[in-house]
Amino acid sequence: MSVRLRLVLLGLALLALAPAVIHVALALPGFGTPTSPYGQTVNVLLPDLRHVTNMVAAVNFDVRGIDTLGEECMLLCAVTGATVLLRGARGEGEREKAGHVPGRPVTPRADATVLACRIAASLTLLVGISVALHGMTTPGGGFQGGVIAASSLLLLYLGEGYAVWRSLVRGPVLALLEGGGALLYGLAAFVPLTLGRPALQNILPFGTLKDLYSGGLMIVVNAAVALSVTGSFGLLLLEFMEETRVPSDESVPDEEGR
Repeated sequence: MSVRLRLVLLGLALLALAPAVIHVALALPGFGTPTSPYGQTVNVLLPDLRHVTNMVAAVNFDVRGIDTLGEECMLLCAVTGATVLLRGARGEGEREKAGHVPGRPVTPRADATVLACRIAASLTLLVGISVALHGMTTPGGGFQGGVIAASSLLLLYLGEGYAVWRSLVRGPVLALLEGGGALLYGLAAFVPLTLGRPALQNILPFGTLKDLYSGGLMIVVNAAVALSVTGSFGLLLLEFMEETRVPSDESVPDEEGR
C-alpha cells in the first residue's frame, strides 16, 4: 500500500469520525454541572455499604469488578503480544552489556545525575506504593500506583546506565508480578464461587471507614491490580530497552556497559 493511499484512507476515516466526535464534544456538560443520578447514588450508598471513601475504586473493584477483571486480562494479553513482537528473532536471551557503536564516544554520567536519579527513583517507588495502599481512602489505587512504581525503573536506568540497570531489573520477576497479579484477581473472583456466592462478592470484613484497611475484598483486588500493572509496564520498558540494545554487525559491547 502506497503512502498516498494510506493518507487517503486516513482522511476518509477522519471525515467519518468527525461528526460523532463533534457531537459528543458539544454534548458534554458544562463545568460545575451536578453529577448524574448514578454518581449521586454511589456517593450516598457506598460509604456505608463498603466502608470506603474512594468511590472510583469502589465502582471499579466492587460494583463492576467483573468488568475490571476483563480489563486486567486484556492488559495481560496486550503486554504478552507486545513482548512477543519485540523479542522476535532475538529470543529470550539477555545481554550483560549495552551495544556500543565504534567511534561514538560514551559520555560518563555526572555524580549529581546519578545521585538525583537514585533519590528520584526511590521516592517515586515509595509514592507509587503509597498511592496503591491508600486506594480505598484517597484518589488513586492499584492502577495509578502501579504505573508510578514502574516509572521508577526508568529513573533507575537514567542514573545507573544499562549494565547496572539490567543487573537489577529481571524479566522473570516482572513477569511474575504481572501474572501473579492477574492470578490473584482471578482467585478473588473464584473463591466466592466455591462458597456458593456471586463472583467477587465481599467475603472479608469491611474494616473501618477512612482507615487504611477498609473495603474488605477490594483491598485484595486493588493489590492484584497494583502488582499486575507494575509488572506489565516494567516488562514493556525492559523489552523496549532490550530491543534498542540488540547489537548490529558493526557494534561491539561497551566496556563500561553504558
